[in-house]
Amino acid sequence: MTRIIAGTARGARLGVPPAGTRPTSDRVRESLFGALDSVDAFDGARVLDLYAGSGALGLESLSRGAASADLVEQGRAAAGVARRNAEIVAKAGGLPTARVHESPVRVFLQRAAGTYDLVFSDPPYDLSDEAMTADLMALARLLSPHALVIIERARRSTPPELSAAGLDLVREKSYGDTTLWWAEPAATQPDAESQSR
Repeated sequence: MTRIIAGTARGARLGVPPAGTRPTSDRVRESLFGALDSVDAFDGARVLDLYAGSGALGLESLSRGAASADLVEQGRAAAGVARRNAEIVAKAGGLPTARVHESPVRVFLQRAAGTYDLVFSDPPYDLSDEAMTADLMALARLLSPHALVIIERARRSTPPELSAAGLDLVREKSYGDTTLWWAEPAATQPDAESQSR
């Protein structure tokens, strides 16, 4: 079990999938959400939680004022837990129910429409660097101009290839064996002339 840390659904208990996922530790979640609160990242935000597992990151965002949350999880058992957690948080806080998509991340990103303001990407540690980059490239078209993308990986992992997806690094912070990279859409996109060279 884990809990919603703050907001209108504070204290709501969330289930955790029995296997196959790696929940973000309480210490990392508390630090991350405190930092996101300080930049007013939640108010009215459209949130996307990739490799969602229990959905704790997207659901915490809803509790803190996000307008909507899409939770993407390929594993059937984990997606079922995320659905139950979404209902618990909606009832506890009188909030919109997060949408759970039982789908591989890349497939979801290729089919999705609309834009997102805050994205969490917490892939399995064994996801290859190439797959991580391909996911970020597929995500790029779905980001609002001022979006924040938070990527969580093992500290020993290769840093994500942000520039390939048109992203700039905002900050990087490690907590024990975990590193978080904050990124945002690059301020300047390549113009047509430079792309044609």
